[in-house]
Amino acid sequence: MGKRLAGIVAGYVTMMVMVFGLMTLGWVAVGADGAFEPGVFVTTPLWHAISIGVAVVAALAGGRVARRLGGDRETVVGLAILVFVLGVVFAIPVLTADPTLAATPRPDGLAMMDAVNQAQQPVWVALANPVIGAIGAMLGGRDRAASA
Repeated sequence: MGKRLAGIVAGYVTMMVMVFGLMTLGWVAVGADGAFEPGVFVTTPLWHAISIGVAVVAALAGGRVARRLGGDRETVVGLAILVFVLGVVFAIPVLTADPTLAATPRPDGLAMMDAVNQAQQPVWVALANPVIGAIGAMLGGRDRAASA
């Protein structure tokens, strides 16, 4: 049980670290003007593509870490369930956000953490993230010996 729990936690931590690091690199690469529509906090299709790509890479890595540490499929399933449930929880603010916030003016020279707190992503992105994360974790954690 302890080995599985360690695998789930390590897989999730791997995902969080990768998402933070890769999204930071994405921000450095495209900046506020690439991440947001002109003058507002609505995210762009480019930013959606970056975030989905990052989610896939992080989920695959997290699943692999969970499998290696936990040693079995159940560990990976546990990670996938955790990712899905937390992803749905994190989507709730997007689903319940005031739609008028999308028109909030965005100042120039915005720091990344300020932008993250005010970003207005579409509902479909918020709902896709838990699914992408869970499927990615399952794929990343598949038994390599059985699939060879």
